[in-house]
Amino acid sequence: MDCKTLYAVHPDDFSGYNTQRIRDNFLVSHIFVENEITYNYSFYDRYMVGGVLPVAKSVKLETIDELKATFFLERRELGIVNVGGTGTVVADGVTYELSYKEALYLGRGVKEVVFKSHDAKCPAKFYYNSAPAHKTYPNKLITKAIAEIAELGSVETCNARTINKLIVGSVVETCQLQMGLTELKTGSVWNTMPSHTHDRRMEAYFYFEVPEGQAVCHFMGQPQETRHIFMQNEEAVISPSWSIHSGAGTSNYSFVWGMAGENLDYSDMDMVQPDGLK
Repeated sequence: MDCKTLYAVHPDDFSGYNTQRIRDNFLVSHIFVENEITYNYSFYDRYMVGGVLPVAKSVKLETIDELKATFFLERRELGIVNVGGTGTVVADGVTYELSYKEALYLGRGVKEVVFKSHDAKCPAKFYYNSAPAHKTYPNKLITKAIAEIAELGSVETCNARTINKLIVGSVVETCQLQMGLTELKTGSVWNTMPSHTHDRRMEAYFYFEVPEGQAVCHFMGQPQETRHIFMQNEEAVISPSWSIHSGAGTSNYSFVWGMAGENLDYSDMDMVQPDGLK
């Protein structure tokens, strides 16, 4: 099975990258391939992102050579967010049903994971993140009813948004993986503004619900040396710990954020106000 490897980059080198090199090193495209699982392996905290699109058949999570493991979750944990039609994930014989924007956490040691869609005409789209794990925590389905939800921003600053904390310490125990879903309200386009970095964690953003013909401009780089990358619907971007991660769209949209690294403190952020960016 093919796996794209994204190597770690020093910020001094990054400052000299042109558009194509930025895209080659940080952009993850073609996440959903019919009846397949896609694998993307980042050297930032050994984080993985990918997608599963089961249409005509169920799809099984397989290990890959890069992991040197007998099964995918031998030394890893997994977070899944469904951004498509209703589907099921069967983990070692236990079935979990995921509706739109619901999440599932699977702990280290789960040997068999199978993805299915309820309706081939409206298939599930399982976006996943995975990180190394040092112990096993229980599997857990996270619905909107048990997620931690926060309202941030304002219409006046064009960043009114709903933060759905799905796989975080207040909802489910994990080793280092955290995931959530942010929804921009109509008329708002800025996400994660004011911007921030966190040297103790890397992050990955997956943009979706981007209307046809629209785009999101994702900002990255050190606060005093920023760059941008234009994102299309259902694309992801890897953000190093030294980089800001923020974006502005030509329409409102949603995105899944995922993190791994030194700690599990969601509020551990080094804030950078808009007038401090260059």
